[in-house]
Amino acid sequence: MPDIKRPQRGSHGYSPRKRARAETPHIKSWPEGGDKPKIQGFLGYKAGMTHAFVVDYRPTSTTSGKEVVMPVSVVETPPIKVAAVRGYKRTYYGLQSIGEIWAEKLDPELSKRLNLAKKDKKQDWTLFKDVDELRVIIYTQPKLVTGIPKKNPEVREFKINGGNLEEQIKYSKDILGKEIKVGDAMREGDMLDIIAVTTGKGFQGVVKRFGVKLLFHKNSKHRRMIGTLGSWHPNWVQATVPQAGQVGYHQRTEYNKRVLKIGENGEEVTPAGGFPNYGVIRNSYVLLHGSIPGPTKRLVGMRDAIRYQRGVKIQKPEITYISTTSKQGA
Repeated sequence: MPDIKRPQRGSHGYSPRKRARAETPHIKSWPEGGDKPKIQGFLGYKAGMTHAFVVDYRPTSTTSGKEVVMPVSVVETPPIKVAAVRGYKRTYYGLQSIGEIWAEKLDPELSKRLNLAKKDKKQDWTLFKDVDELRVIIYTQPKLVTGIPKKNPEVREFKINGGNLEEQIKYSKDILGKEIKVGDAMREGDMLDIIAVTTGKGFQGVVKRFGVKLLFHKNSKHRRMIGTLGSWHPNWVQATVPQAGQVGYHQRTEYNKRVLKIGENGEEVTPAGGFPNYGVIRNSYVLLHGSIPGPTKRLVGMRDAIRYQRGVKIQKPEITYISTTSKQGA
């Protein structure tokens, strides 16, 4: 008789599978910089998906150079603002902050997120003369987005990389307290990593959570359960045993997503009747090849690709058509 093979089902690459700490994505690591200093990330709101006709830019693809249909994700990207610049020193215990310089004028909505200082401090930029890393504290402007039912901004910290320290300090002075548009952080053709919290599906059983097989139809009482919790010894339930629990609402990173288009006019990509559960895009937007994590309205973090090595040249993809037909099912 052939051997009965029951391979282990479900990925154990993420453990524990619990709800994300925050809906705003947090970025732990950053890629190496280039020749000029720039901010290495951006934030936007997922509007939905559509499709576009694009000349295939992938050199090893069987359809390279031909017009193909690609699924694309649309992210609305209103300008972000720089609230402060923070310097870090590398120590035995990791990066430690040595101080920060705040902008003179900040939006009143930011006080709902942070305890802002009442007295204005002098901006002493000599504080950063020996730092190892410069980062900026940025905040979003959801009040500009009609598809998002909130006004309080999200606050995150992005790294400034590229060039030498003097150039980074000069760049920080220029952007402190000002708006940064998505075109200042990325270009068409760039490769990005997308960080977001996935769609939450609540508490689910083992069949949906780990994809285990249904039990034989003559099994007593139940079918959507596991056959055993494990061996007698060790005399505890091991972590590798599939069990019910939380599904979705986990922070995940999608590596190497190509920027197909950066636009200013949202009417170019808004379908007839608006995106389902979102509406009309009224700010700048980014068109990404493929799908990205999370439902509509979810805040999406975009970072310069950290694992991209092999080579598609950074050039503007040739788009011949973007679908704006209704997504309402009519």
